[in-house]
Amino acid sequence: MAKWRIAGINFDHMHMGDLLRMAHEHPDAEIVGIYDKSPEKMAQAISDFAIAPSAVFTDLDTCVEQTKPDLAILCAATAEHADHVEALAKHRVHIHIEKPFAASVAEARRMIRAMEGTGRLMAINWPLAWYPSHNTCKRLIDDGVIGDLIEVHFYDGNRGPLFHLADKVEVTPEEVERQKPDSWWYKKASGGGSLLDYLGYGATLGTWFMNGEAPLEVTSVVDETPGIEVDQHSITVCRYRRGLSKMETRWGTFTDPWTTQPQPKCGFVVVGTDGTISSYDYDDYVTVQTRDNPEQTPVPVDALAVGKTNPIEYLLGCIERNEAVTGPLSPDLSLTAQRIVDTAALSAQQKKTLELVS
Repeated sequence: MAKWRIAGINFDHMHMGDLLRMAHEHPDAEIVGIYDKSPEKMAQAISDFAIAPSAVFTDLDTCVEQTKPDLAILCAATAEHADHVEALAKHRVHIHIEKPFAASVAEARRMIRAMEGTGRLMAINWPLAWYPSHNTCKRLIDDGVIGDLIEVHFYDGNRGPLFHLADKVEVTPEEVERQKPDSWWYKKASGGGSLLDYLGYGATLGTWFMNGEAPLEVTSVVDETPGIEVDQHSITVCRYRRGLSKMETRWGTFTDPWTTQPQPKCGFVVVGTDGTISSYDYDDYVTVQTRDNPEQTPVPVDALAVGKTNPIEYLLGCIERNEAVTGPLSPDLSLTAQRIVDTAALSAQQKKTLELVS
């Protein structure tokens, strides 16, 4: 029998298919149950992973009570994260939450409180955290290669959240337009929009690069497209004690970065007192400048360490070793990023610079 029992909870986010595949391929794990109110949303996973009818549920509590998972993979709409975590915490299971953390700082704190005293771990997965380029960038920053970090520049996004399914299966533009009116991605009440979808990436990894430092002020501007109630483009400027950093999100890039990098390229450029690093999504190198060598120099990326190649492998390792979740998946670090996201959303709404929300 497998060592770890895993349940997939809610299929609102298309990354559920990718995460269940990681669980399916883990040598010590098995998928013991899946839940969603809509059976149709689970059909692809049932087919892909040969999930038995007895392991398919449309009631959350019944799913957890009958399957007794060690780990729940949660892929609910952002606005439902807190409710789902509170429900799962009562069953004392470890929880993997697919990004973003929450729809607000208040709901993120609810989630942290719900897990207190359970003896179980909660991790917030940011897929960019598993890119070798960004891990190499972090190592070079920590090694002091570019001196003290003073700026983080982030640009990321895709053609839009409805253009692809799990495993990056493409959807036609006509089907995308048909789905938009009913999709939670395009509803404010459900936590939709490019800012909530992608700013958390830049804010979380940016905070990781800065060793947890939070900005003092945040200024954000979003597009306002007639007929679309959420933003599809946002630009956020964070003022730190050390200077300014910029984070930009975009639904509507010319191409998806996992097929062909658009221009601007998706990823990070970081600036230090003694050098710079560009770290782009999917690249097998980062580019470094230093005072000793100002020419732009490609540096091959580090291989991800065994046990840290994907979120399921990493979190199961933390559970087995009784270790805290660290880095970008840490609730504490993600909470700082959530404060940036909340302040950015308020700044865009009020059209002014704001102090970082507490």
